[in-house]
Amino acid sequence: MSGAEDGDGAYGRERFERSPSRFRDRITADGRDGWPVEAGRYRLVVSRACPWASRSLVSRRLLGLEDALSLAVADPIQDDRSWRFTLDPGGRDPVLGISHLSEAYDRRESGHPGGVSVPAIVDVPSGRLVTNDYQRITLDLATEWTALHREGAPDLYPPAQRDEIDEVMADIYEDVNNGVYRAGFATDQKEYESACTGVFRRLELLAPRLARQRYLVGDTITEADIRLFTTLVRFDAVYHGHFKCNRWKLTENPVLWAYVRDLYQTPGFGDTVDFDHVKRHYHQVHTGINPTGIVPLGPDLSGWLTPHHRAELGGRPFGEGTPPRPVRAGEEVAARGRP
Repeated sequence: MSGAEDGDGAYGRERFERSPSRFRDRITADGRDGWPVEAGRYRLVVSRACPWASRSLVSRRLLGLEDALSLAVADPIQDDRSWRFTLDPGGRDPVLGISHLSEAYDRRESGHPGGVSVPAIVDVPSGRLVTNDYQRITLDLATEWTALHREGAPDLYPPAQRDEIDEVMADIYEDVNNGVYRAGFATDQKEYESACTGVFRRLELLAPRLARQRYLVGDTITEADIRLFTTLVRFDAVYHGHFKCNRWKLTENPVLWAYVRDLYQTPGFGDTVDFDHVKRHYHQVHTGINPTGIVPLGPDLSGWLTPHHRAELGGRPFGEGTPPRPVRAGEEVAARGRP
């Protein structure tokens, strides 16, 4: 694991720990942290391999912020300087002009402690990192960037439901989003069993809820669904085997498998997922878990496009809004990363 692999993760001999984001400035409508919402000023840096960064990819698509917030996609394989732009011509991001995300971090704070994580938002004029607060970025995209949302954008964090959304997200974060990492990087049997048990206990609690309703909170897609999706979509591909979360596969749970397929087939979700990046990153970067670096051939991805029948539960994916427009040219996922 290289530095902070994603979402400021760190692990040691005792227990996997996920550090709070160090750079937590917010980009707001009133600019109270010194960073006002402004079309074209900022660049979102992600890895399609990273579940924490993928939240921002989905939010950006659903809210129609592609023209307002440009996108840089890092190579899923890191080097000793962490995230790099080797997917771009000349190995440099064409907007920021840098070869590694660490350069934007250094411009913000030279010699900063901790690793270099995604998602990150960079101020284009100065080349400085603004924020790597993966927990806050998507909430602010939904609530502070509203003047730049597309017509028909959904309300992903509706005020009347925020308390319930926050409660659901807190449980999902502790047991599922972060739980798979605590299981995967456990260094003793007791620690692993505790984390793995927590993952499946929470999933088994979520299944009856999702058997009754199409989405986690209310009858529309919210931030809670985005945060659960980005872990579930990686479950069979990497967490089941690589992280030893193998009591059962997602495909073996009819409710959760249908739920995640429903979201995957919803514009703005599956069109951001690159299974090739996901598999190569986890299996080639986490050398402490997979020292050979061998990337598995499976699982078979064809099931992601099969009927899910979740519409029978009702629900309105975008509320009073509409689906996002097609993926913009140059941001498509390569064929080898799709079913």
